[in-house]
Order: sequence, then structure tokens, then C-alpha cells
Amino acid sequence: MKCKICNKQVLGRSDKLFCSIKCKNYYHVNLRKATALVVKELDTILHRNRSILLEIMGKKKGQCKIERVVLEKKKFRFKYHTHQNINSQGKTYHYVYDFAWMEFSNDEILVVRQPLKTKK
Repeated sequence: MKCKICNKQVLGRSDKLFCSIKCKNYYHVNLRKATALVVKELDTILHRNRSILLEIMGKKKGQCKIERVVLEKKKFRFKYHTHQNINSQGKTYHYVYDFAWMEFSNDEILVVRQPLKTKK
């Protein structure tokens, strides 16, 4: 087998991918750099979305309904969320970390703050 970086013959185990620690480190450092660029941009969008939801909700409320246009004016990006959940009625909640939102057909959005789970 040949090294993924320098194409030298790899000696040792049959599942070995690199000829040396230097080639292995080079590969992983460059992989992290490429990943970090994409992740940084996405993370910025997600944090901005969360900040918008926090601003709307305040620190006290557990949930509220707002017009979709309010989020659009604040440049909320609906396409970006951390995960989603479909409830027992078939409604989809989109999450941004500890906040969730659900869209209604009348252009209203229900925003819900999820309680943080504490470690015991």
C-alpha cells in the first residue's frame, strides 16, 4: 500500500494509511483546517439565529407566538437549525440549540425555549 500523502511504500500493518507520523500529522492538520472554515461560517449563522430568538423571547418567557415577518426583518435564516423533531400531531419543531420554533399556516411562528437539563 502507498502513503496517502507522499506515495511512499507503507510498511507495517495492513490497515496503515501513512508512511510516517509526519505524513499522518500533515493529513489531519489540513483536514481540520478545511473543516474549520466551513464550520465557522455555519456556527456564526446558528449563533445569530439563537441570539435573535433570545432577543424575542427575553429571559423570562417559556414560549411566545410572533409573526414570521418579525424574524425575517431581523435576518433570521430559517434554513439553518441544529436539529428537528416531529411531535405526535405531525408538527415539525426546528431547533437552534435550546430554542425551537414551529411554523403555522397563517405565517405565525411559535417559539419555545427548551429547559436546560442539569447534570446531577
